[in-house]
Amino acid sequence: MSDATSASRHNVLGTVMTMPVQIRTAEQHMAVFSVDADAAQRMIDYSGLRAYRYRPHRALVVLMLMHYIDGDLGRYLEYGTNVMVNRPGSETSGLRGLGSAGAFIHHLPVDGEFTLQAGRQIWGYPKVLADFTVHDGSPFGFEVSIDGQLAVGMDFKPGIPVPSAFTAKPQVQFSYSHLDGVLRETEGQIGLSGARYRPGGARIRLGDHPYAEELAALGLPKRALLSSSARNVQMTFADAKEIS
Repeated sequence: MSDATSASRHNVLGTVMTMPVQIRTAEQHMAVFSVDADAAQRMIDYSGLRAYRYRPHRALVVLMLMHYIDGDLGRYLEYGTNVMVNRPGSETSGLRGLGSAGAFIHHLPVDGEFTLQAGRQIWGYPKVLADFTVHDGSPFGFEVSIDGQLAVGMDFKPGIPVPSAFTAKPQVQFSYSHLDGVLRETEGQIGLSGARYRPGGARIRLGDHPYAEELAALGLPKRALLSSSARNVQMTFADAKEIS
């Protein structure tokens, strides 16, 4: 278990982590999908959070591959299934309020033991060990397998470059996790450079792992609303706050 020696220090596998955790260089590929809001809600009901309804019966799910290159948690790959949610106490809905939503992290496989332990102990992220295969090139693609079963694969077409002036300024983001019966909120900041965006642009392949079954229950695979990539991502993560 995590040994928090103070409000801002954690001992993870014998290494003392001083908060906030810094990610200095990472690469990102992500796609946003519109899914049935009731199906998304059923998937995350255990969290106590509400799926954000950007339209009356629609919610947003973000599937993302991160390649962390230089940061306090080391070098590793991470896949995430994130559902956009109302922050606790908020009943906002619609496109105009989307900026107030948070991201609930439902799946988070990684390929490193240290980041797995840090993620679970410090933030309550549902990290599990997985095997990743990455296909650099055009299209860029990857597969994530857990216990020998394919969970998800994705392929991305290149997007249109966006000037860093629009993306580099750090933006505050709130993520949520639910592990061992505890709901946690983590405040982070993220800035991007070398970003590309395009409508659609991502293709999903589902395997036989239970994670794939959950994604299929959302109506995936289907066309993405939007896909993007970023050549350089910088992030910070504060301590998680437990929410009763």
